[in-house]
Amino acid sequence: DELTAVLGAGDRTFRLIGSPAVVMLVGLQGSGKTTSAAKLARHIVRLGRQPMLVAADPYRPAAVEQLRTLGKSLELPVWSSPPGTAVLDIARAGIAEAKRTGRDVVILDTAGRLTVDEALMEEIRELGRALQPAETLLVVDAMVGQESVTVAEAFRDAVSITGLVLTKVDGDARGGAALSISAVSGVPVKFLGTGERTDALEPFHPDRLAGRILGMGDVLTLVERAQETFDEKQAEQLAQKMRKNAFTLDDFLEQMQQLKKMGPLGSIMEMIPGMGGAAKQAQQAVDNGDLKRVEAIIRSMTGQERREPGVLNASRRRRIARGSGTSLPEVNRLIKQFGEMQRMMRQLSGGGRMPSIPGLGRR
Repeated sequence: DELTAVLGAGDRTFRLIGSPAVVMLVGLQGSGKTTSAAKLARHIVRLGRQPMLVAADPYRPAAVEQLRTLGKSLELPVWSSPPGTAVLDIARAGIAEAKRTGRDVVILDTAGRLTVDEALMEEIRELGRALQPAETLLVVDAMVGQESVTVAEAFRDAVSITGLVLTKVDGDARGGAALSISAVSGVPVKFLGTGERTDALEPFHPDRLAGRILGMGDVLTLVERAQETFDEKQAEQLAQKMRKNAFTLDDFLEQMQQLKKMGPLGSIMEMIPGMGGAAKQAQQAVDNGDLKRVEAIIRSMTGQERREPGVLNASRRRRIARGSGTSLPEVNRLIKQFGEMQRMMRQLSGGGRMPSIPGLGRR
């Protein structure tokens, strides 16, 4: 409870007030600000809003192009102006375009600097005074340690920061950075960036993070991710196949692909109570490409072989190893593990009932 209180200090409410609501992202170069703008836009879409991204960085054409690419991948509009346009003019033009096209949230990706300097602060102060954003979020790289605390303090003292977005928060860095920045700067953490993909942004829940730090897991976030990844129809079809002992390597491959959508295996296992130690081992397995090799092995099988692994004799296994670029022992190990999984499913489904994770498959 004490750890939760420290992590949860400050007002963590994410406010989207205004027509359109303006969210301004600030931070140093390399903190992940532009990627965070896209992630935040995706999160806002899931809230039922219609965001527009504004490239308010007239100094770095590469950053503008990166935002355009991210916006295109999300099918969201991105406003930009010719090089040399004043930052405030870019922002005002973007807001006007949002009003004209019916967009109700504007996300400003402001210019970054290699270090905190007065020119950067004055530019942000001017934007804040003129636009009165609903949120001014400082994007901080959690991997830089003490420097992230120093950056947070500098921005807090210069401009009205309403919250923090911590990027690259995985493994041991997650808890330490959140704890340090919240306690020292007094600025509340509002979002955690947990990966490179545009869906790898989580609203900050101090009680859940406290559970991860203490090795107690984070089942609520795990269930939420599962709900977003698997729909009710998929979950029911899978349960029926398990009950009928009809779970094939095709199904196994599909489940692997769905699991990958939930994020890195190590971060998923961290959410399971008591699995914190296994999370690092799991992450090492992913880093070594084990899941990719498993996928290659299954894709090298014929349709019959995926449905009926019992037909996989020695010559077929050698062919699969050659076709997948793996070794015969790896093919044998996968087939053995799949057989053990099928036996476990038969035991779990005894009596026609399958255990379930509360909330999985329900929306």
